[in-house]
Amino acid sequence: MAHRKAGGSTELGRDSNPKYLGIKIYGGQKAKAGSIILKQRGTKFRPGINVFKGSDDSLHAKIDGVVEFKEKRIMKYDGKICRAKFVNIV
Repeated sequence: MAHRKAGGSTELGRDSNPKYLGIKIYGGQKAKAGSIILKQRGTKFRPGINVFKGSDDSLHAKIDGVVEFKEKRIMKYDGKICRAKFVNIV
């Protein structure tokens, strides 16, 4: 005889939905104005020429053009020099 009335669902099995982050338009590909170039958490990639950052840190194209990824050496506010990745539309 069963000691419990019904098994029900398990305590496991709760998982969040995928967020679909990452690069949507790669370097050398054409982008239309307003299209999403990449979705990210934080600023792993920074907006460059003709690119703007959305409220969720995603990068969008300002104009029609070709996507270009570049790495530049920049100076931080404390005087340290580090490398930063930029996304441009040419």
